Amino acid sequence: MSTATPDPTPLISHLKELKKRLTIAVITYILGVLVLMNFSEVVFEFISTPIRDALPPGTPLIFLNAPDVFFTYLKIALVLSLFATSPITFYQLWAFVAPGLYKNERRAFIGYFLSSLILMISGAAFAFFIVFPLIFEFFLGFSTDLIQAMPAIKEYLTLVLKLLFAFGMSFQIPIIIMLLVRMDLVGIQGLKEKRRYVIVWAFIFAAILTPPDIISQTLLALPMLLLYEVGIITARMALKKKSKPEESSEENV
Repeated sequence: MSTATPDPTPLISHLKELKKRLTIAVITYILGVLVLMNFSEVVFEFISTPIRDALPPGTPLIFLNAPDVFFTYLKIALVLSLFATSPITFYQLWAFVAPGLYKNERRAFIGYFLSSLILMISGAAFAFFIVFPLIFEFFLGFSTDLIQAMPAIKEYLTLVLKLLFAFGMSFQIPIIIMLLVRMDLVGIQGLKEKRRYVIVWAFIFAAILTPPDIISQTLLALPMLLLYEVGIITARMALKKKSKPEESSEENV
């Protein structure tokens, strides 16, 4: 009695399709870096606004090593290209996974993606327009006639990107909670009971991702706790909305 071996053709076809989609996304990203490298100086001038506003008029930003300016502009181009080419990257991802999804799954996928993008931009905007002016004005306010700040562009960009990433990711909390609840990995009551642990972990997470000062840590931890509550409320509303069609279908039987 012979057993039929599975046909590897579909798997090979999927792998070739994935390779094609990834190649297009990577080439587009590299071209984006090359183009956006020409705009890095303008972008750095914009993102350095918070610290320049906190410094005494005429105070320059410096670089300590010869390659610092080049690598600073390159890092800006790398990050910019990630966002500028994201529509093409998302389309390639969508073209690969969409054929295997049901209609409601496609709708949910797009909804979660757009919500995640909006929350990430909101978190970065909160950090840039609210947190940065506060922390830079506070710390640079200790300058005296004897001690003057002359920030280095490399260290400044590293700090800015780190904080933007931290706030952008922390604003994903409602999405994460929604997914956990929708997949029945955790319940609403369980989320409520874990509030005390969330408070502790929020400050630990903030301490890891922000500079070692209580101001930036608090400004990151408090929105995380607020977003945790928003996530609970949103998940509860989603569950109620989900249960209504099920109840109406049972009544019609």
